[in-house]
Amino acid sequence: MALPGRRPDWRLDLVRWSAWMAGWAAVMVYLLGAGAVGLSVHESSSGADSTPADECRDDFPPGVLVGQRASYVPLRFDCVLADGSTHPSSPAYFWLNAAVVGLALATVLLGVTAGALSERLRGTAAGTDPVSRAG
Repeated sequence: MALPGRRPDWRLDLVRWSAWMAGWAAVMVYLLGAGAVGLSVHESSSGADSTPADECRDDFPPGVLVGQRASYVPLRFDCVLADGSTHPSSPAYFWLNAAVVGLALATVLLGVTAGALSERLRGTAAGTDPVSRAG
C-alpha cells in the first residue's frame, strides 16, 4: 500500500541513491587512507631524524628496524625489520581497507538490486510480472 502522493517506483530511487552513496563513501574512505599513507611517507622522508618513521620507531628497539615500506593498494605503511619481515605501523589501515571493500561490495549489491527492481517494475507495467504469474 502506497501513501498518497508517493510515486510507485520510490523504492527504485531509494536503492539507486543508496548505491551511489555507498560508492562515494568507498571512494572517500580510500582517499582518506591514501592521504594517511602519503602523510606517513612524507614525514618519514623529510627533515633531520625523520627515518625510520615515528610510527615504527616507537615499537622496536634501535638496530632491529631498518626501514619502512608504503603501499596504496592495499593501503598500508609497514615497518621493515632487520630479518626482512614486516610489521604494520598501525591497525587503522586494516580497518580502512575493510571499510573500502565492504562499501564497494555494498555498492555492487545495491546496483544489482536496482537492476532487478527496475526489471520487475518494467514487467509490472507491461503486465508480465513473473511474481504474479508464479503465484
